[in-house]
Amino acid sequence: MDTRVPEIKTVEAPEGVEGAGFFATSLEKVVGIARANSLWPLPFATSCCGIEFMATMGAHYDISRFGSERPSFSPRQADLLMVMGTIAKKMAPIVKQVYEQMAEPRWVLAMGACACSGGIFDSYSVLQGIDRIIPVDVYVPGCPPRPEQVLDGLMRVQDLAKNESLRRRNSPEYQALLTSYNIK
Repeated sequence: MDTRVPEIKTVEAPEGVEGAGFFATSLEKVVGIARANSLWPLPFATSCCGIEFMATMGAHYDISRFGSERPSFSPRQADLLMVMGTIAKKMAPIVKQVYEQMAEPRWVLAMGACACSGGIFDSYSVLQGIDRIIPVDVYVPGCPPRPEQVLDGLMRVQDLAKNESLRRRNSPEYQALLTSYNIK
């Protein structure tokens, strides 16, 4: 019988000043940690990648370990848009509308070859990557990607959320990016 005690994992505290009974750090770092560990994804699944996302939500891979156990099917309550599968050109305006209805800060994860680049469907009716209509923060390649890849992509979004400046969304560069996509 194994009698070893499992190691307890802890979250590292951000840089700050520590003393007897207090800890001080910047508001930006605390907000970054809170955002990174409470992402509410909006799954926009159209094809087989949606099945892999369902597997990622299951007990074996358990996406809730990353603070994303509450999928939101309302864009006004989500901050991570996960686009999975083939997006037809007729569906592109709907994806863009969903993105525009999300509150800032918002992140986009393109999951699977079809969402990233159109996949094997090089035809007149398939959008050749969602980055033609909305800005994408993280690409998860694969056809379909494994749940481990989805979790890795989610961790990359967490890194972005944790390290993003509170003022980035008001910067001229970010506004120019949105303008290039005709997003107000």
